[in-house]
Amino acid sequence: MSALVPQDAGVNVEVPAAPTFAEALRLWAKIGLLSFGGPAGQIALMHKELVEERRWIGEQRFLHALNYCMLLPGPEAQQLAIYIGWLLHRTIGGLVAGVLFVAPGALVMLALSVLYALYGDVPLVEALFFGVKAAVLAIVVEAVFRIGRRALKNPVMVSIAVAAFIAIYALNVPFPLIVLLAGLTGWLGDRLVPGLFSGSAHGKGDTADIKGAVDLMFERGELAHVTPTKWHAPRTVAIWLPIWLGPVLAIWWFTGSASVWTEIGRFFSLMAVVTFGGAYAVLAYVAQAAVQSFGWLAPGEMVDGLGLAETTPGPLILVLQFVGFIAAFRHPGGLDPLLAGSLGALLTLWVTFTPCFFWIFLGAPYIEALRGNKALSAALGAITAAVVGVIMNLALWFALHVVFREVHTVGPGMNVPGLSSIDWRAALLSLAAMIAILKLRIGMLPTLAGSALAGVLLLAVSG
Repeated sequence: MSALVPQDAGVNVEVPAAPTFAEALRLWAKIGLLSFGGPAGQIALMHKELVEERRWIGEQRFLHALNYCMLLPGPEAQQLAIYIGWLLHRTIGGLVAGVLFVAPGALVMLALSVLYALYGDVPLVEALFFGVKAAVLAIVVEAVFRIGRRALKNPVMVSIAVAAFIAIYALNVPFPLIVLLAGLTGWLGDRLVPGLFSGSAHGKGDTADIKGAVDLMFERGELAHVTPTKWHAPRTVAIWLPIWLGPVLAIWWFTGSASVWTEIGRFFSLMAVVTFGGAYAVLAYVAQAAVQSFGWLAPGEMVDGLGLAETTPGPLILVLQFVGFIAAFRHPGGLDPLLAGSLGALLTLWVTFTPCFFWIFLGAPYIEALRGNKALSAALGAITAAVVGVIMNLALWFALHVVFREVHTVGPGMNVPGLSSIDWRAALLSLAAMIAILKLRIGMLPTLAGSALAGVLLLAVSG
């Protein structure tokens, strides 16, 4: 049942009824299958499906949840899916949203890891992914425009986004420090100029002020689970810490501290706690440890794994699944290598993504309780602007690695392409995909399919 609700822009807009669990299940499955393009593309996809098309959640609540997820270690897009799933259908909703967000990509990544381990280069797969990368680049660029239009509400917010981009791209400033400085800027700035950071600068009718089904449910008192109780935190810790770390301790007990299984469980559990900023932020450290410390991978294989992860649905942090598979495949103990690799991939997935549910189920009720806090809203508004700058950096990073064969690091960490290494085929496909998505408004799935086919044809013609 829908209802006409007065919006902040001064117009009555029909807010749809809350989705049934079956409706949500179908949408989370769709998002899981189409969540290409890393966090930028994934967040844009969820915004389009949840805010713009279905209005299950309002713009401000979506951004409020996104801001919290950006503060957490691990894949922020999956955590955002868990958060919204939890809002709509309690714990079971969060579990389903989080699992379906990862499962399709994890299955594809497992299959690609098997092919990589057994056959190395697979020309057809390489050609398909060559085309898909071009479409993914277009999706990421669209995400920058889509999120930027709604988060950069005034020149101050634009300045924060630009500063964040320069800090992470040119100066290699750690992502957590960027978030901390942006939040502090918003908090202090709101004290000096109230409303500049948390107020809305959108005009009448802009979707930034439109509410969603979740907002209507909250106003009717139908979201009792979002209010934290005094036992919420200890109960959540008592349930989820054993779920997360219990298998790791059991493996250590049965296989010993030196086994590859214990090393995988211990190392990637640590990564789950410190991976602020997503896959790119932790890539260098994981590559160094996997190659030099553990001897799991040969130099350069980490980049191959990231290439596979970039062209599959789901979080880019699935590259860790590739590392876990190869590590166990090459150190199988007494098991069949493929079985050992599959178990290594499963263990890596468990210790990487289980903490995401823990962070959301633990903190989301408190974040919801603070939605009306002006100081927090101002800080989170500035963080949202900084996140746009970070996504711009991810888009540029992806574009450089798609269009150019050689990318060099200059200064503290600035990526600069070798201009003579431009791949005209990738540039042509990327331009065509951008025209299809940004100008012709062709859907994501047809663009991905068309780009994949074009990639095969181009590589076949050009040799």
